Amino acid sequence: MLRSKPCAAKMSLKTVREQRQTDGPYFLPTKVTGTNRGVKRFADFVILSPGNLVISTRGFPITRFSDLPNTEIAEFQMLPTWLTVLNAEVIACTRCPRLVAYRERIAREKRRAYRDCEYWGKPVPGFGDPEATVLIVGLAPGAHGSNRTGRPFTGDASGNFMYPVLYETGFANQPTATARGDGLVLSDLYITAAARCAPPDNKPMPQELANCAPYLDRELEGLKNLRVIVALGKIGFDTYLGNMIRRGLIARRVPYVFAHGASYKMADGKTLLASYHPSNQNTQTGKLTRAMFVEIFRRARALAA
Repeated sequence: MLRSKPCAAKMSLKTVREQRQTDGPYFLPTKVTGTNRGVKRFADFVILSPGNLVISTRGFPITRFSDLPNTEIAEFQMLPTWLTVLNAEVIACTRCPRLVAYRERIAREKRRAYRDCEYWGKPVPGFGDPEATVLIVGLAPGAHGSNRTGRPFTGDASGNFMYPVLYETGFANQPTATARGDGLVLSDLYITAAARCAPPDNKPMPQELANCAPYLDRELEGLKNLRVIVALGKIGFDTYLGNMIRRGLIARRVPYVFAHGASYKMADGKTLLASYHPSNQNTQTGKLTRAMFVEIFRRARALAA
């Protein structure tokens, strides 16, 4: 049974019945609840296909639409099969014992302001438009941000700084990001991270970054329309360069120096654009201003055109 509120808005509701005849599979980045003969059942992530409902977390034995006849689904979003499968693998990942222990402890203990919320407490998958020409590579989920909400840059100060900028530059349909199901939609932009789990002190270890690297490799391979990579911070910058090294497109990172606003035309034709990360440390000290961040995404838009 649910012990606390999911702290997610219920938007754009569609019933399971309405989706029975549609093509699939589908990935639902939301909470699904329903009642069948008086028994409440729920799942964090599901894959839908015609005539089948597959629960990928929580372990409830629900395998048919008829098991949840009254279910309503928030934030219905169709993703390509490869991304559906990849995101499900990310969510289930337990490769880094230190990060598993930390993210789950934070989800249990909670911050006082969110004590009535149900924390996500799992790896956070990417988010956005699968047809995007621009990719953001961030650092890692925040302990009480994405690790709580389950979506990149959602529910923390970094997101509060970034999403208004994405809205102003035409990449987001609204300037706020508070929870899964809040109606946020990204256009021509996809967001991912160097590490998928919240790390202690926001500092993932080298082996933890290496464990996450194959997920980024598969995203970069699958997002066929990418033209611009916006790296937020030095770790995001180096993470993308690591992908280029693994693909044999560059020999080493040394020629590529991180600096805010620096851009490099890469061997695969994409442009790597560097930015300071919108962390509190950078935004509250004036190292990264809103005007500086707006300019980054205006340049990204122009370079992707």
